[in-house]
Amino acid sequence: MKVLSAVAWPYANGPRHLGHIAGFGVPSDVFSRYMRMAGHDVLMVSGSDEHGTPILVLADKAGVSPQEFVDKNHAIIAGELTDLGCTYDLYTRTTTANHYAVAQELFTRVWENGYMVERTQLGAISPSTGRTLPDRYIEGTCPICKYGDARGDQCDHCGNQLEPEDLIDPRSKINGETPEFVETRHFFLDLPALADALRIYLEGREKTGTWRPNVIKFSLNILEDIKPRAMTRDIDWGIPVPLDGWRDLPSKRLYVWFDAVIGYLSASIEWARRSGDPEAWRQWWNPDAADGLEQVSYYFMGKDNITFHSQIWPAELLGYAGAGDRGGEPGVFGELNLPTEVVSSEFLTFGEQQFSTSRGHGVGVREVLDRYGPDSIRFYICAAGPESQDSSFTWRDFVQRNNSELVAGWGNLVSRTAAMVAKSFGEVPAPGALEPVDEEVRATVTGSFETVGALLQRNRVKAALAEVMRVVGEVNAYVSRTEPFKLKGEDARERLATVLHTLIQSVSDLNTLLAPFIPHSANRVHEALGGDSPFVPMPTLTEVTGLDESDATRAYPIITGDYSTMPAWESVPVTVGTPITKPAPLFTKLDETEVLAAAGED
Repeated sequence: MKVLSAVAWPYANGPRHLGHIAGFGVPSDVFSRYMRMAGHDVLMVSGSDEHGTPILVLADKAGVSPQEFVDKNHAIIAGELTDLGCTYDLYTRTTTANHYAVAQELFTRVWENGYMVERTQLGAISPSTGRTLPDRYIEGTCPICKYGDARGDQCDHCGNQLEPEDLIDPRSKINGETPEFVETRHFFLDLPALADALRIYLEGREKTGTWRPNVIKFSLNILEDIKPRAMTRDIDWGIPVPLDGWRDLPSKRLYVWFDAVIGYLSASIEWARRSGDPEAWRQWWNPDAADGLEQVSYYFMGKDNITFHSQIWPAELLGYAGAGDRGGEPGVFGELNLPTEVVSSEFLTFGEQQFSTSRGHGVGVREVLDRYGPDSIRFYICAAGPESQDSSFTWRDFVQRNNSELVAGWGNLVSRTAAMVAKSFGEVPAPGALEPVDEEVRATVTGSFETVGALLQRNRVKAALAEVMRVVGEVNAYVSRTEPFKLKGEDARERLATVLHTLIQSVSDLNTLLAPFIPHSANRVHEALGGDSPFVPMPTLTEVTGLDESDATRAYPIITGDYSTMPAWESVPVTVGTPITKPAPLFTKLDETEVLAAAGED
C-alpha cells in the first residue's frame, strides 16, 4: 500500500508549543512509523508555512525583512521536529521556487477550468497605517454563536467560516482599532460550482465509517451554506497571481491558505526531485501510477483547520481535475487523489486557555525537549492528548504519567528483566519446555501486535498505547507469578532459564510495540537487550539549496531520513547467547517540585 502521510504545515511565526505537536506532530509520526513497520510504502511530507500578512506584521515588529523572519523560524521549527523524532521524508518550506511553481500551476488550471472567478469584496484596512489587515488579525463577536474572540476567517468556537465584515464589533489585534472596509478586486474559488462533487466525495468518506465523527459531521454541515471564497489577498508577501494583468501587481498575492495546502503536493514533488526520480511522487498522487497498489492519504491537523482540508483542498483538487459543474481537464499533474481521511485532533489547553502562539499561551516544545527529552512528552501526548476531545495539559499530570506509567510500569520491567538475566546468565538463556503460565503470557504479547496495529491504522493512538501498557502490566504480573528471583540452585536452573527467556522475549516484543510511540527509548531498550545498532531510524536535519535557478544559492535546513531499516511489526525471536549486562538507568523519574518550580508554578 502507498501511504501519503500529509502533516499540517506549522506557521512560521515562532517556535512551536505543545498544542501544535499534540495536534499534528506526534500523532502523524506514530501513524507513519507504524505503517512503515507494517510493510507499507510511506511518504511523510510537510514544511513551514511562511506567507501571509501576520508574517509581515511580526517581521516589522522585529525590525527584519519577512524572509529573514521566516528563515529564522523555519530553522527553529525544523530543529524542534527533528529532535522530537518526526520521520519526515521531506520537511521543507513554502518560500521555495518549487512550491511557487506548483501553486501557480494549480491556480492557473483551476482558473482555466472556470472555478476561479473574479469579483469585488470588502477588504479591511488599518486606519492608522493604511495597510491591509489579514483576516486572522481581526477579531470580534461571532455572528452565529456569539463567541467574543472569533477571527476574521473562522470562529474557533463553532468552526464556521466567516468574513471579517461579518464580525460584530470587529477590532484589530495589532492595536485594537476598528478597521475600515473598502472595496477590492480578488479571485474567488467558486465552491458552489464544486459543491455537488464535494458532497459526493464527503458522503463517500462518511460511508466508510473511518473518519472521526466530529470531522465528517462538520465537513458535511459546511456544505449547507457553501459560498465562493477569496483566494487572493491585498499583500506584497506571498506568491504572485500567475495571470496577465495580475502577475506584476505589487500588492496582489495568492491567499496563504490557498498555497499552504498545495504544500502537500509541492513537497511530494520536491522530495521526488531530490531523490533522483522526479516522477516518483505520482505513485502517491495519481490513481493509475502505483502499479496496482492501493493508494491512501491521511491528513493530520488540529480541528481549527478542518475546513481547509475537507473542503478547500478537495475543492482545489476537484477544480484542477475539472470535476465540478463546469467540467474541464486536468493540468500537467494529472488527476490527483483526494484525502482518504482528515485526521483532526481537538485542542490541547493549558489550564483553561487554548495553546496559542499569537496569543502567547502555552508551553514551548524546545523547553520540554531540553528539560525532559522527547519521549516523555511523546508518551504524554499519546496517553492523554486531545485525540477526540479537548484535553488540558498540566505539569502535575505530565509528571504523574511519566513516573507511574512510563518509569514505574515499562522502565521498571525492562530494568529488572535485563538485571536478572545479567546476574543469572550474562546472556539470553536457552529455554526449556514452556509451562501454561509461560504460554499464556506469550500469547498475550504476540496477540497484541494485531490488536494494537489495527488501532494504529485507524489512528486510535490513545487506545493503542493503553493496550500496550495493559500488556506491560500482564508481563509485570508474570514476574510476580513465576518469581524468578526465588528460582535458585541447579534443580531450578532450567526453569529459571525458561522464565527469563520468556520474559526477555516479551520485553523485546513490547519494545517493538512501543517503538512508534517512544522511538528514542526503543533504541535504548534495544541496546540494553544486547542490540548493537539503532533499532528504529531517526530523522536528520540537512542543509540544502533550492532546486531551481532562482533559489539555487539559498541555503536552508530540511528534515529527511532513510527509514528503510524500520523493524517489522511482528515478534522476532531473541538470539540465545546474546550478551546481557546490567543496564544503566533507562528512564528518568521526575521530581514534581522541581518540575513545577522550573515551570514557574508553586
